Amino acid sequence: MNDGDVSRKIQQMVRFIRQEAEEKANEISVSAEEEFNIEKLQLVEAEKKKIRQDYEKKEKQADVRKKIDYSMQLNASRIKVLQAQDDIVNAMKYQAAKDLLNVSGDEDAYKQLLKDLIVQCLLRLKEPSVLLHCREEDLGLVESILDDAKEEYAGKANVHAPEVAVDTTIFLPPPPTSSDPHGLHCSGGVVLASRDGKIVCENTLDARLDVAFRMKLPVIRRSLFGQVAA
Repeated sequence: MNDGDVSRKIQQMVRFIRQEAEEKANEISVSAEEEFNIEKLQLVEAEKKKIRQDYEKKEKQADVRKKIDYSMQLNASRIKVLQAQDDIVNAMKYQAAKDLLNVSGDEDAYKQLLKDLIVQCLLRLKEPSVLLHCREEDLGLVESILDDAKEEYAGKANVHAPEVAVDTTIFLPPPPTSSDPHGLHCSGGVVLASRDGKIVCENTLDARLDVAFRMKLPVIRRSLFGQVAA
C-alpha cells in the first residue's frame, strides 16, 4: 500500500470518527433535551399540584370560617331572641307581683285567704306545736282568724287543734315601697315552722307566685311565643 492509499484510509477513518462523534453528540443533545423537558414538565405539574392544594386548603379554611361566622351570628340572634322573651316574661311576673299588693286591700277576702294559707301550712307540717310569722300590719287579722284556722285544720286532719304561737318580735318584711321597690319585701301571707325550725312552710303571696310562675312557665312561654324548636 502506497502513501496515497494510506492517506485515503486515514481520511476515511477521520470522517467515520467525526461522523460517529457528531451522531453521538446529537444523541446526547436530544437525550438531554428530553430529560430536561420531562423534568421541566414534572416541576410544572408539581407546582400546579401545590397551587391546587393551597387553593383547596384556603377554600376549606374560608368555608370553615364562613360556617363559624354563621353559627356565631345565629347563636347571637338566638340569644337576643331569648333575652327579649325573658324580658317579656319577667315583665309579666313583675306586673303580677305588683297586683299582689292589691290582694290585702279587700279585708274580708284577705282574711279568708290568710285562714286558708294557715290551714294549708298546718296540713303540710302536721305538727302539734308551730310558730307563725306574718307581717306586722297583718297581725290583727291573723289573730282574729287563728282559732278558726286551727279548728278547721283539726277537723280536716282528724287531730286535736295544734298550738300556734304567733311571733310578735320578728315579722315578715313589709310591702315594697316606691322608694325601694326591689328591697326585701312581702306582699302578704304567712310562714309557719315547727318549733325546732327544721320544717318550714313558706306560704307568702310572693312565694306562691314564684311557685306558680315556675310551674306554669312552659305554658306561659308557649302561649306567648308558640312552640319553640329545641
